[in-house]
Amino acid sequence: MEKVLGVGGIFFMARDPEGLAAWYRENLGVPVEPGQTFGEFASSEAGEPTVWSVFPSEGSMNGSQSFKVNYRVRNLDAILAQLRRSGATVGEEVLEYSFGRFGWAADPEGNRFELWEPRKE
Repeated sequence: MEKVLGVGGIFFMARDPEGLAAWYRENLGVPVEPGQTFGEFASSEAGEPTVWSVFPSEGSMNGSQSFKVNYRVRNLDAILAQLRRSGATVGEEVLEYSFGRFGWAADPEGNRFELWEPRKE
Protein backbone atom coordinates (compact mmCIF):
# COMPACT_ATOMS: atom_id res chain seq x y z
CA MET A 1 0.00 0.00 0.00
CA GLU A 2 1.26 3.48 -0.84
CA LYS A 3 1.17 5.97 2.03
CA VAL A 4 1.78 9.65 2.66
CA LEU A 5 5.30 10.67 3.68
CA GLY A 6 4.46 13.65 5.87
CA VAL A 7 2.85 17.06 5.82
CA GLY A 8 3.43 18.78 2.50
CA GLY A 9 2.17 22.19 3.54
CA ILE A 10 -0.27 24.36 5.40
CA PHE A 11 -2.71 26.26 3.22
CA PHE A 12 -5.55 28.63 4.09
CA MET A 13 -7.50 31.42 2.46
CA ALA A 14 -7.03 35.12 3.23
CA ARG A 15 -8.69 38.38 2.22
CA ASP A 16 -5.21 39.93 1.77
CA PRO A 17 -2.76 37.08 1.02
CA GLU A 18 0.35 39.28 0.61
CA GLY A 19 -0.44 41.32 3.74
CA LEU A 20 -1.12 38.24 5.83
CA ALA A 21 2.03 36.50 4.55
CA ALA A 22 4.01 39.61 5.54
CA TRP A 23 2.42 39.56 9.02
CA TYR A 24 3.52 35.94 9.52
CA ARG A 25 7.04 36.79 8.31
CA GLU A 26 7.32 39.86 10.56
CA ASN A 27 5.68 38.40 13.69
CA LEU A 28 6.48 34.69 13.64
CA GLY A 29 9.51 34.52 11.36
CA VAL A 30 7.78 32.34 8.77
CA PRO A 31 10.22 32.20 5.84
CA VAL A 32 8.17 34.16 3.28
CA GLU A 33 10.06 36.48 0.94
CA PRO A 34 8.68 40.04 0.61
CA GLY A 35 5.99 40.20 -2.05
CA GLN A 36 5.39 36.42 -1.91
CA THR A 37 2.57 34.44 -0.31
CA PHE A 38 4.43 31.17 0.34
CA GLY A 39 7.61 29.95 1.96
CA GLU A 40 9.30 26.70 2.88
CA PHE A 41 10.41 25.46 6.28
CA ALA A 42 13.55 23.38 6.50
CA SER A 43 13.21 19.94 8.08
CA SER A 44 12.25 20.04 11.73
CA GLU A 45 15.02 20.67 14.23
CA ALA A 46 16.58 17.71 16.02
CA GLY A 47 14.44 15.30 14.01
CA GLU A 48 11.27 16.24 15.91
CA PRO A 49 8.18 14.85 14.20
CA THR A 50 5.28 16.72 12.69
CA VAL A 51 2.16 15.44 14.44
CA TRP A 52 -1.02 14.58 12.55
CA SER A 53 -4.15 14.14 14.65
CA VAL A 54 -7.93 14.20 14.52
CA PHE A 55 -9.82 15.78 17.44
CA PRO A 56 -13.52 15.72 18.31
CA SER A 57 -15.20 19.01 17.43
CA GLU A 58 -16.97 19.24 20.80
CA GLY A 59 -14.84 20.86 23.46
CA SER A 60 -12.18 21.80 20.95
CA MET A 61 -9.75 24.53 21.99
CA ASN A 62 -9.84 25.74 18.41
CA GLY A 63 -13.17 27.58 18.64
CA SER A 64 -15.28 27.36 15.48
CA GLN A 65 -12.39 26.59 13.10
CA SER A 66 -12.33 23.14 11.57
CA PHE A 67 -8.52 23.06 11.40
CA LYS A 68 -5.60 24.04 13.60
CA VAL A 69 -2.07 25.09 12.73
CA ASN A 70 0.46 24.30 15.44
CA TYR A 71 3.85 26.01 15.28
CA ARG A 72 6.80 24.58 17.22
CA VAL A 73 8.67 27.34 19.10
CA ARG A 74 11.82 27.52 21.25
CA ASN A 75 10.50 29.93 23.91
CA LEU A 76 6.73 30.17 24.29
CA ASP A 77 6.74 33.06 26.77
CA ALA A 78 9.03 35.16 24.58
CA ILE A 79 7.00 34.67 21.39
CA LEU A 80 3.69 35.35 23.18
CA ALA A 81 5.16 38.61 24.54
CA GLN A 82 6.45 39.49 21.06
CA LEU A 83 2.99 38.93 19.58
CA ARG A 84 1.34 41.06 22.30
CA ARG A 85 3.79 43.91 21.59
CA SER A 86 2.84 43.74 17.91
CA GLY A 87 -0.84 44.11 18.79
CA ALA A 88 -1.86 40.53 17.97
CA THR A 89 -4.75 38.87 19.77
CA VAL A 90 -3.06 36.51 22.23
CA GLY A 91 -4.82 34.15 24.61
CA GLU A 92 -4.00 34.46 28.31
CA GLU A 93 -4.06 30.72 28.93
CA VAL A 94 -0.88 28.64 28.73
CA LEU A 95 -1.29 24.91 29.25
CA GLU A 96 1.47 22.55 30.34
CA TYR A 97 1.64 18.83 29.66
CA SER A 98 4.36 16.21 29.97
CA PHE A 99 5.26 16.82 26.29
CA GLY A 100 5.36 20.62 26.40
CA ARG A 101 3.64 23.97 26.83
CA PHE A 102 0.94 25.47 24.60
CA GLY A 103 -0.38 28.97 23.95
CA TRP A 104 -2.71 30.47 21.35
CA ALA A 105 -2.98 33.63 19.28
CA ALA A 106 -4.71 34.89 16.15
CA ASP A 107 -3.46 36.60 13.02
CA PRO A 108 -4.96 39.90 11.76
CA GLU A 109 -7.66 38.02 9.81
CA GLY A 110 -8.76 36.11 12.90
CA ASN A 111 -7.15 32.74 12.08
CA ARG A 112 -6.35 31.19 15.44
CA PHE A 113 -3.11 29.22 15.74
CA GLU A 114 -1.36 27.24 18.43
CA LEU A 115 2.22 27.64 19.63
CA TRP A 116 4.00 24.64 21.13
CA GLU A 117 7.21 24.66 23.14
CA PRO A 118 8.27 21.00 23.36
CA ARG A 119 9.45 19.79 26.76
CA LYS A 120 13.22 20.00 26.99
CA GLU A 121 14.79 16.67 27.93
